[in-house]
Amino acid sequence: MIPEIGQFALALALATALVQSVLPMLGAARGNALWMRSARSSSIAQLVFIGIAFAALMQAFVVSDFTVANVVENSNSLKPMLFKIAGTWGSHEGSLLLWVLILAAFGAGVALFGSNIPDALKARTLSVQAWISTGFLSFLLLTSNPFERVFPPPLDGNDLNPLLQDVGLAMHPPLLYFGYVGFSIVFSFAVAALIEGRVDAAWARWVRPWTLAAWMSLTAGIALGSWWAYYELGWGGWWFWDPVENVSFMPWLLGTALLHSAIVTEKRDAFKSWTILLAILTFSLSLLGTFIVRSGLLTSVHAFAVDPERGLYILGLLGVTIGGSLTLYAWRAPSMEGGGLFAPVSREAGLLINNLLLATATGTVLFGTLYPLFMEALTGDKVSVGPPYFNATFIPIMLPLVVAMAIGPFLSWKRADLKGVLQRLWFVAVLAGLAGLATWYLARGGPVLAYLSVAIAVWLLIATLREWAVRIRLFDVPTAEAMRRARNLPRAAHGMTLAHTGLAVAMLGFIGSTAWKSEEIVFVQPGSVIEIAGFDVRFDGVETVRGPNYIADRGTLAVSRNGDSVTTLYPERRSYPVARSSTTESAIRSTLAGDLYASLAEPASETVADQGAWTLRILYEPLVNFIWIGAAMLVLGGGLSLSDRRLRVGAPRRASRSGPVATPAE
Repeated sequence: MIPEIGQFALALALATALVQSVLPMLGAARGNALWMRSARSSSIAQLVFIGIAFAALMQAFVVSDFTVANVVENSNSLKPMLFKIAGTWGSHEGSLLLWVLILAAFGAGVALFGSNIPDALKARTLSVQAWISTGFLSFLLLTSNPFERVFPPPLDGNDLNPLLQDVGLAMHPPLLYFGYVGFSIVFSFAVAALIEGRVDAAWARWVRPWTLAAWMSLTAGIALGSWWAYYELGWGGWWFWDPVENVSFMPWLLGTALLHSAIVTEKRDAFKSWTILLAILTFSLSLLGTFIVRSGLLTSVHAFAVDPERGLYILGLLGVTIGGSLTLYAWRAPSMEGGGLFAPVSREAGLLINNLLLATATGTVLFGTLYPLFMEALTGDKVSVGPPYFNATFIPIMLPLVVAMAIGPFLSWKRADLKGVLQRLWFVAVLAGLAGLATWYLARGGPVLAYLSVAIAVWLLIATLREWAVRIRLFDVPTAEAMRRARNLPRAAHGMTLAHTGLAVAMLGFIGSTAWKSEEIVFVQPGSVIEIAGFDVRFDGVETVRGPNYIADRGTLAVSRNGDSVTTLYPERRSYPVARSSTTESAIRSTLAGDLYASLAEPASETVADQGAWTLRILYEPLVNFIWIGAAMLVLGGGLSLSDRRLRVGAPRRASRSGPVATPAE
């Protein structure tokens, strides 16, 4: 009965979305306040209905209701409760239900917390959001029913993909979807502004918190997915430029550009049409990722291998959404341009360079992701575009961006003194150069680009801290006065400092774990010793252990250095009888200096296994944990900026754009 309640609730949500997509829009066109305000109640009702449906599906997973086909295909009675709950969004149907739940949550968020947004703009925004909801709810009900019954029910389920039975992967999809779908409300704001024919500083102020919330969540989701891939898949890497990785990374890149572009629109009433275009393209890339993942085009641990006919539905939705919004943009955007003029050397110019480089980087990733798909569709030949292409095209674009990031916060709005800025940064450049030379002296190996990259990362790190110190006049005034000035700084200023510092820290992790990684793949028997990065790793054999729904071969590795015991590692090879598949559980000794990483592979043959011999992968990854420390700093920096009262309160009315506005940090 509960699954039927869930399905009925979805039908009610679709009916509500249809009403919401029409009535408030008509109300805004006719000036009917009652119709416009109906958007608030319909947004909340839609969230309630979809929430009931999601709770019904989760209940089916929790109680192992094997009369529901989705539960049969993605759960098992022996599975731990956490992964039963995670199974709710572990399938195509369940993840799509989570998608529409978050979509409705953002619409309801604007309805509840956007009291200072003019009624007409809010009504149009929520109507556009309902258009998107209508498309996905109809897709869910017509092609991907999560409550489909199966009779007679089997005694047990097929289990969730073992690779997804992990705490990191349990949290990865909700965070990623919150980021993906979060950009939908920014898209809705952009389309509503195009329909209204007006974009100004107040509009940018209303859009920024929603953009920042989506960006933070997408950052956390990508970082968590990278961490999961690192410790779960057994290959010792954290990024492979997989197409499904790329489709989450591209909205992040454009979303970063959008964050910075909205600052210029808010502060200087410039970049208006460009900011609108970025809002449209960012969400369009999110939809493109949805199509690629759910169309059956790809085979990936991240992808849902579904009927390609469902992909055609999403392709149609993609065409209507992107095509319609870009057509509207081409019609209305030219009349919106204008705003403050600025010199070639200014804060505006620096943010323009930021945007152009991020957009170009997104284009290179998009080309490398879609080119193999197009070639296969046209010729039938499979073409591989892998890390060499992305490293050769993406990195040369991003390094100049990082250099510019260090300079940008020192520049003034409208016109800046570049010579004066560089005079403030000369000793930062000296320290960065020394850091590169010191790395060369200590490492004595690796590509030249790695030393240059270390210098650029240190340049960004020290310059960011220098800019913060200049703001509070640290060392120029008594410490108590400097701390008072720090307390009085807008939280957005502290957030920018933390985020830029986090990127520099993450860069050190990217560089160290890529350029100076050590790896040994060896065939071992009990007593075998492997030497790597100054460690001696002794293989002591394998024992069989049982988990709640798996059987594992657990290896024992005694690690020592210079004859002193360091730790013992226990890598596992797990077999899931119900799912008829196996996974690798890596064992990792983590320090700030680097990770000693071990994974156990299947023996070469049964005969070899009888002799106690296994294939062992041992790696040493310098500075790899800086990646996730830096990512956490990015998220915390975004959260600190989001807590700034100016973003929480927003702009009280459009007329405020004519008054003086305090300079916000990026």
